[in-house]
Amino acid sequence: MANAYHEQMAAALETQVYFADPYSSWQRGLNENTNGLLRQYWPKKTDFKKIPKNEVSAVIVELNNRPRKKLGYKTPANLMAEYMAAIAA
Repeated sequence: MANAYHEQMAAALETQVYFADPYSSWQRGLNENTNGLLRQYWPKKTDFKKIPKNEVSAVIVELNNRPRKKLGYKTPANLMAEYMAAIAA
């Protein structure tokens, strides 16, 4: 049943869709890395409904302004600004 749903989604989006296998963290590198970054602020099983939105927003801003080795020590925010400037030109 899941495969039919995946095929419908891929057709609707007109693209290939990839779903990682359950319990296969190595197939979800970006997701697992992001989870690790979030664990620096909140422990596993944190109920985010109890975290004030402004606290979550502050962490998002902090993470987006944190230089990343993978990005040549640029920040995600800088790269997004560069990208938006390039498409606006």
